[in-house]
Amino acid sequence: MNFRTDLAVEAAEPHRLTADDVEQDSRQEGDMTLTRIRILSDKGEASIGKPRGRYITAALPRLTDEERHLTDYARSIGRELAALLPPEGTVLVVGLGNRTVTPDALGPTTADMVLATRHIRGEFARTAGLTDLRPTAVVAPGVLGQTGTESSELVRGVCREIHPGAVIVIDALAARSVARLGRTVQLCDTGIAPGSGVGNDRRPLNREVLGVPVIGMGVPTVVDAATLVEEMTGTEAAPDSPPMMVTPREIDVMIGRAARLLAMSIHAALQPEYSPMELTEVARGI
Repeated sequence: MNFRTDLAVEAAEPHRLTADDVEQDSRQEGDMTLTRIRILSDKGEASIGKPRGRYITAALPRLTDEERHLTDYARSIGRELAALLPPEGTVLVVGLGNRTVTPDALGPTTADMVLATRHIRGEFARTAGLTDLRPTAVVAPGVLGQTGTESSELVRGVCREIHPGAVIVIDALAARSVARLGRTVQLCDTGIAPGSGVGNDRRPLNREVLGVPVIGMGVPTVVDAATLVEEMTGTEAAPDSPPMMVTPREIDVMIGRAARLLAMSIHAALQPEYSPMELTEVARGI
């Protein structure tokens, strides 16, 4: 059975590949496990089903609103994110998804918590003591059904106007394991194909489309129903079962906490001299 997952760490589990095809290593940071996977060859791409590039997965305990732990997680994830970004230049943060559908609202909810700083410059920046802020722009382009426009078309237009050095694209993901929902963060330098987690592939947002480095960032919020049946019962779902995605009952709380963590991680990567928690709260209050 082919399990649907957006997570490289899950897609790589069934395969035994050589170091010429895939490099993988893990390390522990407190109660968080960081796994780095680098797909190096055509064989690695074909086996894992993902384009060659770097994938970093942070496996976390169940998220709470405890500020110290969130800040620790955000700084660790922020360091991994910063290593994927160019050291200078404006960064465009894109929150993909439909904010009216809770499991798909991770992108726009995160975007609401990221502080836009590209307009803070000149005399105002000097007076406020904010001359060291990295220029950041934020956009939540909605979905095709709302706008009649592909997200990649809208983002490409923004890129032509502001010429960012890199783009961070945030989207909800699908996982194979229920245990990963809301508590796994994936970063990659290969961009994102909107809707891929639910079998609704749209035009990708990647370096080839946008012309700049594109970092994908997401948290799984759904599991394929057939995968859930297999995990819970050990038997396969009926072949004629309709395709369905399952999400937990507390999805609204999960989205809020995951979005807060992602926003804080972005702040930790882009504005390391400032408190990621405080910047997130400032952005929420604007």
